[in-house]
Amino acid sequence: MRIEIDLGRQQLVLRNNKDLPTKTYSVSTSKNGPGEKTGSFCTPCGRHIVRAKIGAGEPENAVFVRRRPTGEIWTPELHAHYPGRDWILTRILWLSGCEPGKNRLREVDTMRRYIYLHGTHGLAEMGKPGSVGCVRMRGPDIIELFDLVPPYSAVEIRA
Repeated sequence: MRIEIDLGRQQLVLRNNKDLPTKTYSVSTSKNGPGEKTGSFCTPCGRHIVRAKIGAGEPENAVFVRRRPTGEIWTPELHAHYPGRDWILTRILWLSGCEPGKNRLREVDTMRRYIYLHGTHGLAEMGKPGSVGCVRMRGPDIIELFDLVPPYSAVEIRA
């Protein structure tokens, strides 16, 4: 399995071992556009892998902080209580860059930037940039993707 993310289309395509597309999802990437530098709040481009899968068995809309479930379940009321919170929900696929100097090591390290594919809430718009660097997906979509891809699956992010 291989994941391709197209920032221009705001789309994720899952490809099988024969490189045929099997699933397509609408996503939301960084509102700051593409970029690899620490502190840029951009979505990094290039070759990556899924370094860690976090949240197996958690309910849809489970809230994560620092990759740990808080015990909260996102609701519109909880959202209103914490305006401006960067909601990381349901599942996390933590990415690691594969290209030293581009998205790995030093000031461009995707993993040290905590860049994930993760679930988001129902109020977030898909198909347009809106995150602070991560790739956001609808809850049912990230659950499906999480269950389909093994650790160390290839991920290609293109501007």
